[in-house]
Amino acid sequence: MDNPGRTLILRGMIIETDITIVGGGLNGTALALALASSGFEVALIDSLPQDKRSLAAFDGRSYALARASMQALQAIDIWQKIADETQPMLEIKVTDGRPGEGPAPFWMHFDHAELEDGPMGYMVEDRHLRRAYLDAVEASPNITHLAPATVTAQQVDGAFVTVQAGSDRIQSRLLVGCDGRKSGVAERAGITRTLKDYGQTALVAAIGHEKPHNGIAHQFFMPAGPLAILPLTGNRSSIVWAESTARGAELSALEDGAFIDALRPAFGDFLGPLHVAGARFSYPLNLTEARSLTAERVALVGDAAHGIHPIAGQGLNQGMRDLSALAEVVTDALRRGEDIGAPDVLERYAAWRRFDATLLARATDTFNTLFSNNNQTVRALRDIGLGLVNASPTLRRGFMREAAGLTGDRPRLLQGRPL
Repeated sequence: MDNPGRTLILRGMIIETDITIVGGGLNGTALALALASSGFEVALIDSLPQDKRSLAAFDGRSYALARASMQALQAIDIWQKIADETQPMLEIKVTDGRPGEGPAPFWMHFDHAELEDGPMGYMVEDRHLRRAYLDAVEASPNITHLAPATVTAQQVDGAFVTVQAGSDRIQSRLLVGCDGRKSGVAERAGITRTLKDYGQTALVAAIGHEKPHNGIAHQFFMPAGPLAILPLTGNRSSIVWAESTARGAELSALEDGAFIDALRPAFGDFLGPLHVAGARFSYPLNLTEARSLTAERVALVGDAAHGIHPIAGQGLNQGMRDLSALAEVVTDALRRGEDIGAPDVLERYAAWRRFDATLLARATDTFNTLFSNNNQTVRALRDIGLGLVNASPTLRRGFMREAAGLTGDRPRLLQGRPL
């Protein structure tokens, strides 16, 4: 292209653009918006129809946004559109226990008042965040949104990479895979991945309750897996409940009333009577990591690069860190007159994200192994560990800043700064 980052040319069935993103989920749309804000022309390919992505009804899905992720949404003009629909997480309580027995005597308590930055994070429903993303994509002259469209082939030819999506061929200098844990972009690029099956199923639902949650998030560690109770707006909370695969299948098959009966011993009665307040979902839990974050003119972002256990609620936030780093690397490369898909440019992205992503994967894997068991010795040691962290303001504040995404070498977007 004569003018990278500025020109979209249609020539018959070939679309020429700067960057092609495969995957129209939250990571893909956020990356498209971030790149468009830098002047890149972007093709966003989504296998789902746009009307399915933009359904207004609440379907029970919601996400925990770390404070740094919120700042990135501010920088790409999304936060302002959803702020009134979000629920701040003002406190987090982490406890060990067994269903029906209540929490162990040692626990961790994080209070946002200990941070000068404000709430550690926010809960936002899928319908609000996705709608804001799609509205912004539609309004951007720099984004060509192809939906529904499925990529069936990709090929690198010198300075360009071309993908086939239906009858369209899209040619660009960089191809980004935001297409999930079974990434076709990664597979076609020859990037292999490791997989560890946890033998667990995550049950996700919105739960209505009689008493207010007061913005407090809870993480209960049970023998079969953790139960997260995350505050939504109003008297509602989102749960992510990890159970064994077999038990998860049984719970998924229950009617709502029976599901609540099964949940109550683990959930407790501190919020009063419970009821299901949206659709319920389940998915298998595993750890999957691409052996490389890049290939020739290819970069991977989010679950396509590394899918982790939800035990720390960091999946979406890790994707935000990936896309913020990649957007900054290619933006700076463009301003220096470099080829945005060149190996040395992509290696800057991989080097920036490699250590942090691996560390988070190892941490969530270790936490799940340590806490998802009923060994008495291990239980005693981990409870003492929780108590020691809780007793140390320095350690407690360090954990809070890490969870909020406020540590390390943060990309500009995660600091709330434009690219």
